[in-house]
Amino acid sequence: MTLNAQSSLLPTHWVFGYGSLIWNPGFAHISAQQGLLRGAHRSLSIISTHHRGTAERPGLVFGLARGGACRGMVFEVAEADWAAVREYLEEREQVTSVYRDVMRPVRLADGRMVSALAFVVDEAHEQFAGRLSLEQQLAMVRAGVGLSGRNVDYVINTARHLATLGIRDRQLMALVDMLEEGAEAA
Repeated sequence: MTLNAQSSLLPTHWVFGYGSLIWNPGFAHISAQQGLLRGAHRSLSIISTHHRGTAERPGLVFGLARGGACRGMVFEVAEADWAAVREYLEEREQVTSVYRDVMRPVRLADGRMVSALAFVVDEAHEQFAGRLSLEQQLAMVRAGVGLSGRNVDYVINTARHLATLGIRDRQLMALVDMLEEGAEAA
């Protein structure tokens, strides 16, 4: 019996990744495939004073903001690993409680609908920046460096992985073009 055949017999859980979870999940999972979450969109709208910035020089990280839809990666987690994965994700994603962890319906690439854990931005939280212009995003991303590294690397890695998956995000790619132009000029 293969792992995937075995997994269909056991209860599993799902996690929706739309930012760094796409390229750096950091947790045990049985499988991963693309998925579509409706009702929220990927937005570089969370002020980061921990992972990708500091209080003095904040960066920006992605959140799921209300409205639209978001394509990302959906990770299947075995029941036996679920408690450890939840604990890991709470520690990683909820440093400042800017996200609400919710269960949302997600359409998998194989056509199935699953209920997946997703981290949506709490738009009432003080770290929610709202809609920023590309110039505002550029300034914050260039300046941000936090415990998890440079904000520029986070944004470019996310954009590259989205492109590899065939996921288009015009605004993100425009920001990456501006970041790369600035790096060439430096």
